[in-house]
Formats: sequence, C-alpha cells, structure tokens
Amino acid sequence: MMFSKTICPLLAMLATALPSQAQEGDQKTGKSFVENFSVLDKSRWYISDGWANGDHQNCTWDGDQVKVADNILSLSYAPKQTKDRKYACGEIQTHARFGHGTYEARIKAASGSGFNTGFFTYIGPAHKQPWDEIDFEFLGKDTSQVQLNSYVNGKGGNEKLVPVPGGADAAFNDYAFVWEKGRMRYYINGKLVHTVTDPAALPAHAQKIYLSLWASDNLTEWLGEFESPAKPVTAQFTRVAFTAPGDSCQFPESVACSLK
Repeated sequence: MMFSKTICPLLAMLATALPSQAQEGDQKTGKSFVENFSVLDKSRWYISDGWANGDHQNCTWDGDQVKVADNILSLSYAPKQTKDRKYACGEIQTHARFGHGTYEARIKAASGSGFNTGFFTYIGPAHKQPWDEIDFEFLGKDTSQVQLNSYVNGKGGNEKLVPVPGGADAAFNDYAFVWEKGRMRYYINGKLVHTVTDPAALPAHAQKIYLSLWASDNLTEWLGEFESPAKPVTAQFTRVAFTAPGDSCQFPESVACSLK
C-alpha cells in the first residue's frame, strides 16, 4: 500500500527520517509533463483511498471524492462514515518522483475554517527515503493568503505566508515553484513572491507530486476551529505541470518560459 503525507509544522515529530542517500542521483527521475485533466491518467496519478494520515486528519482518503469533468479535477470533502471517521476527502499523487525543475498548478482552493488545500511534493520514510517536502498550503480559514514551506530531512520551520490577489478561493490562480541546486523560488500568477537560498531549507531528494483536500478537528492553532460544512467542500485544479531543467517551456503562461 502507498501512503501519503500532508504535514504541518505541529506534526514534525511524527516523521522519522532515514539516513541520507546519494543526492544527485535521485534528481534524475520523472520527465516533463503537462496535465490538463481531460481524463484522470492513472498511469501518471495514483488515487489515495482507504486510509488517513494520522489523528490530526478527521477524514479518510476516499476515491469517490476524486472527480474529473470538463478539464477540471475536483477534490471533495463530504460527510461519509469511513472506518473511525465521519468524513471522506480526496487526494491524488504521482507514481513518479521528480527532482530539480519547475512545478506549476492552477488552483481554486477550498474555503472554510479547519480545511487545508495542498499542492506539494513529498518523499519520506514510507518510501524508504528521508522526509523532504515543498509546500503550497491553502488554509481555508483565511484564503487571502497561502502558506509556503519546506522540510529537509524532517526539519521544517520555513513557513512564509504570502498574499493571493483576490483570494485563493474566489478564482483560479497559477502557483509555481522552481527548485534548483542552491535556490528555490515561489511564484503566484507569474510573479516572484519568495526566494529561498538557505541550504538548510532546500530539499535534496526527488519527490512525488500531491494534490489534496483535508480537514482537522484538533489543529486549531494552525487551521482554525473546524466547522462542519452544510454541503460538500471542493478544491479544483485545471492544470499541473513539471518542466525539467533545460527543457523548453510547455505552455505560454509557464514560469519556465521566462526563467533565468
């Protein structure tokens, strides 16, 4: 069984990092792609189904909460008794791992206190690797901003909140990060919003790409008080792309078209 991780700063103690392996070799993995969600390509994407990530998550990953229609991927959160939880939520993850390059997604995030919409990369002990992670996390309690973060060998503490013009839940916006050796740059709608050069905050291992929507009853300091929704909550994605270093940019709006 494959397991996923959507991690916040309060949960760092839950991951056990493994000894570091060769770093440059595991950068040479997945190839450039653009996913426009005409269908859900199961050769690229794995649907998380039948488990939860821990006690902090009040929903079970459920394949029924993952839908593709009209070139939109919808990840939903809805009442549904599954094992020991009263709610079900949606997540997909790539089969392949990806290293240095440009990661991009066009997202309309969910709103609501207690909710988290994620576009992130992750690798960790479940994959017999150290825990590395790069995050865009949309906290439904305040969709005027998005939280950026990274973990290196299980150590986080690199959070930064940046504004999202018009609100992350009001319309689709383009989010990207460029992961290079010695630098990481984050973009919103093509505008550079954050640069990281501290080696302690730069992951070293190739990671899988995740898209997710979940909620929590107990991470109130971070996500806010959970409010049971009166109707299904949905996060939407219309494009996800990875462009490897040296490859041509793949669509006109891509950050990779103007990189230096």
